[in-house]
Amino acid sequence: MDNNIAADINRTIEPKMEFTGKVVKVSLAGAVLDIGVGKPAVLHISQIVSADNSAVKRVEDVLKVNEDVKVWVKRIAKKDGEERIELTMIQPLALEWREIKVGETVKGKVVRLEKFGAFVEIGAERPGLVHISEMAHGYVKVPGDVVKEGDEIQAQVLEVNRRKKQIKLSMKAILPEPEEVAVEEKPKPAPRPRRKTEEKSEEHKTERKPRKSPASSNAAIMEEVNASDEPRLTAMEIALKEAMDKAKEKKQKSEPKKTKSRGAEQEDILERTLKSKAQNN
Repeated sequence: MDNNIAADINRTIEPKMEFTGKVVKVSLAGAVLDIGVGKPAVLHISQIVSADNSAVKRVEDVLKVNEDVKVWVKRIAKKDGEERIELTMIQPLALEWREIKVGETVKGKVVRLEKFGAFVEIGAERPGLVHISEMAHGYVKVPGDVVKEGDEIQAQVLEVNRRKKQIKLSMKAILPEPEEVAVEEKPKPAPRPRRKTEEKSEEHKTERKPRKSPASSNAAIMEEVNASDEPRLTAMEIALKEAMDKAKEKKQKSEPKKTKSRGAEQEDILERTLKSKAQNN
């Protein structure tokens, strides 16, 4: 027995484990291999790979009895109460879609750079994408400022879309948050001293007294009149007084006219007298 196979006898068989098996039997459906675990393992024709990666029509064209073949455990199946080890010559993915969990940290290699981000090979069916906005906490102008092709990086899984075959990753999610720089508060400026002109204007404003409206002054006069000790006239006395005042006013207006007419008469008499004297002489 091969030393490598003998060393694998006591190993626990799990999917994706790698073995070097010896072909024991070849059939139309595939081949039986001894991988050194104490029981034979089955390699189906659909899991056999030719040298040029073309479709395999006959197992004998690819595999020969007693030939050593590099294989991986595809799964452990139970049939009739016994475990059956199924093998594959196709190297399994490090991460199956069902194994990619949001929030977990993965390792990978940058395989391509684009303007919008970097593609990272993490062992899944498709590379994951680190968008430029997820590369660092600060502003990133181009992805090449942060990573280069071939760089090994770590990233956190943000989203997995098996239907679209998309894996979104973030580098900044596992980076420490930048420390906030404390901004010193600027001292408030001291109040500007008042000028003398401003102080005088303030004093002038305070000394001004509000003007009284005409209505308020009339009301004040009426209050003074009402408050005086003089006897108040009755309505009849007020009417009589007004009538007397009007008569007096008319008399004063008519007197100058009469005086003026008498003066004119005197002037006429004087003029006639002078004329008659002149004629007699």
